[in-house]
Amino acid sequence: MEDLYRFRHRLRVRYSEIDGQKIVFNAHYLTYVDIAIAAYFEEGLGLDLHGMAEEGKFDFVVAKTTLEYKDSARLGDWLNIWVRLKKLGRTSFTMEFKITREGENNPIVLAEIIYVSYNPETKTSQPVPTFLREKMEAFESGVIAD
Repeated sequence: MEDLYRFRHRLRVRYSEIDGQKIVFNAHYLTYVDIAIAAYFEEGLGLDLHGMAEEGKFDFVVAKTTLEYKDSARLGDWLNIWVRLKKLGRTSFTMEFKITREGENNPIVLAEIIYVSYNPETKTSQPVPTFLREKMEAFESGVIAD
């Protein structure tokens, strides 16, 4: 997995996330992916998402989400949410996610999300900042960011 995905976030399924079938309710997988993308920026790239948004340097919104359910996670499972950059466009970037149970390679969920670099003042898209583009490309190439 490590050779395909440069970043992994780990979390444990909590009681409040399971449904009447005693499996993770489908909508919680979006929360897991949301937690993982924030960790990708903060831990993987070493960036402060909140600070960048507050300073007007970078913010982003979701444009499209695709989830493919392959299996079910259960209460107490340790999950790995694998994250990688699929495509980096002018104003958007596409991320791929793979959620697996700890110690397993078979996916529970596969996800693809298109994010758009967003200007909250004009409420329009804007180019992905050069500093972010360079940092993402370096990280995905295996170069350790400082």
